[in-house]
Amino acid sequence: MKIVIIGTGGVGGYYGGLLAQQGEEVVFLARGAHLQAIQQHGLQIKSIHGDVTIQPAQATDHLEGLGAVDLVVFCVKTYDTAALAQAIRPVVGQQTTVVSLQNGIDAAEQIGAVVGMPHMLGGVTWISSAVEAPGVIRQVSQFRRVVLGELDGSLTPRLQAIFEAFQRTGITVEISQAIRKVLWTKFVFISSVSALGSLTRLALGEYRAVPETRAMMRQLMGEVEAVARAQGVALDEDVVDKSLAFIDAAAPGIKGSMQVDVDAGRRTELECMLGVIARQGRQLGIPTPVADMAYAALLPVDLKARG
Repeated sequence: MKIVIIGTGGVGGYYGGLLAQQGEEVVFLARGAHLQAIQQHGLQIKSIHGDVTIQPAQATDHLEGLGAVDLVVFCVKTYDTAALAQAIRPVVGQQTTVVSLQNGIDAAEQIGAVVGMPHMLGGVTWISSAVEAPGVIRQVSQFRRVVLGELDGSLTPRLQAIFEAFQRTGITVEISQAIRKVLWTKFVFISSVSALGSLTRLALGEYRAVPETRAMMRQLMGEVEAVARAQGVALDEDVVDKSLAFIDAAAPGIKGSMQVDVDAGRRTELECMLGVIARQGRQLGIPTPVADMAYAALLPVDLKARG
């Protein structure tokens, strides 16, 4: 399978590296010092599941001339989605499938608006991984899970083929016939961790059991659940309790990717993590006071990072 990884960061670099290790023809889109290091020394993955080095690794900062590929795995920060959706057009042929493993809930629709929704496959991932240094990915979570599904719930040959390619890497991979439910279920968890981690600037284990903070986290999860249900997404009745249980079971040192960006003074995915809750809540007439407060508190931080 010929695969292009759009965004060779913690997610794209890790999964792309594992796919390349299993013999898939993988091209990594990267830039700057990270690109140069990969081209010169290969892509290094340092993981609690075992280290991997892909050398040589095919890496580039442009897609022109590659021709159509079988699969595009979209892993850039959500604020770059529109620009990169345009950039992938040279490699999207008639049979190309595009799957987003980005945060948030509407990446497939944003990319599909550019390349056509028939190319889109739903995807969700759970992983804690980041670029440690140019050319080096550090993956730290026991969980490394991917769920794939057609957006209309059908079972197709392309879904099965992509599932099998990911399965060969040794990660946890599943097929879902309700991928939108999976997307929103993850969003209940990731939006709250992004908000509370970014506000407290503490690791997960340092705030999850503080009663007042936990109550705030639960309320934010409830707001996300209400927005999802208002759009017809049939979440599990105990989705909030399950999300809190997942947080309780996670390694105490974990920080969400948005919090890592806040700590580093970089632009964040604030709009897709919190802004979208407030916007959709207003459209649907659903109060989202915690999401509104967290967004307002973190917006100046994000604006400063954008310069």
